[in-house]
Amino acid sequence: QVQLVESGGGLVQAGGSLRLSCAASGSISSINYMDWYRQAPGKQRELVASITSGGSTNYADSVKGRFTISRDNTKITVYLQMNSLKDEDTAVYYCKLGLPRGRVYWGQGTQVTVSS
Repeated sequence: QVQLVESGGGLVQAGGSLRLSCAASGSISSINYMDWYRQAPGKQRELVASITSGGSTNYADSVKGRFTISRDNTKITVYLQMNSLKDEDTAVYYCKLGLPRGRVYWGQGTQVTVSS
């Protein structure tokens, strides 16, 4: 059984910063990738940032230069540093863990609200 626990969401003023964390636990021998997604009210869930087992990263155009994804392999934790936050960043943020043999797990989500 694999569990993902997210933390770090909250209310922040536009221009501010937040750091999200997602800690994985359970039966994990290797990781293919860890992603951050978000879903705003009335919108589809979208990929925000991803990091592979090799450390390669990818970002949505809307967050490039403002968000940074990183990980701590010893703790099996992925982070999302979010700077220069905008109103449109308001959403529930989810982490996704991709393991070998196609196994995928999602976190419960953490709310990020940016006020102008």
